[in-house]
Amino acid sequence: MKRAISMTAAAMLAAALAACSPAPAGKTDEAPRAPGDWAQPPLIERVSRQGDELLVSGVAEPGGRVVLRNETGSAYAASADAHGRFEIHVAAKSGHLLLQPETQVGQDAARSPDRLLILAGGDGPMALLRFGGPARRLDAAPALGAVDSDGRMRLASGATAEGTAQVDVISDGQTVRVTPGSDGRWSLMLPMTSAPDGIEVAGRVFAWPGEAARGESLTVEQGEGGWRIGWSGPAGGRQSTWLPVGEGR
Repeated sequence: MKRAISMTAAAMLAAALAACSPAPAGKTDEAPRAPGDWAQPPLIERVSRQGDELLVSGVAEPGGRVVLRNETGSAYAASADAHGRFEIHVAAKSGHLLLQPETQVGQDAARSPDRLLILAGGDGPMALLRFGGPARRLDAAPALGAVDSDGRMRLASGATAEGTAQVDVISDGQTVRVTPGSDGRWSLMLPMTSAPDGIEVAGRVFAWPGEAARGESLTVEQGEGGWRIGWSGPAGGRQSTWLPVGEGR
């Protein structure tokens, strides 16, 4: 059974999960900030390794201070230049980091809706996590970049070459055709299941292992086919994110 899903329908499905995909990277507005304007949260565009450090770069409020804060209160920070560009150096430690990005301008602070996840000191997957929405991979991910779930529904997402007309996703015996955005990224809601499930994208079957264990803190499990993360969003809401590994795009 095959169904076609337009970008409008896909957006409605993502909205049902209470969020939209993170906005694609783009040029920042270079106009000066008027008095009374709200500070703009930072947008993380990429993470790259430079020796013993990771370089986190993106765009934010011009002249604002960009802070990446972990759950214990420790922070990495740098100031955005006049064009809003910023680079933050993060020590590439062996453990895992879940960082909350925010912009500080004077007395104003604007938190990003995303969390920056860095696994195994940058040797594992790296992604932007959004509560109620799809993860956005920052590393070289396979065709299926992530499966997010909250116990009621699942949201599969990934990226393909820009200009790709359609992507076929097969799950539970059904083929669903989704149209990627202009940047090649796509997301699609799938039925929830309590058992492991095979999801086929671009001719490869990914073995979703089920949801991460429940708990209050960050949980990370590395399996044969990927990494399973349990994390908490606003007001203690819990979300599970599975990041497949293998041949990247």
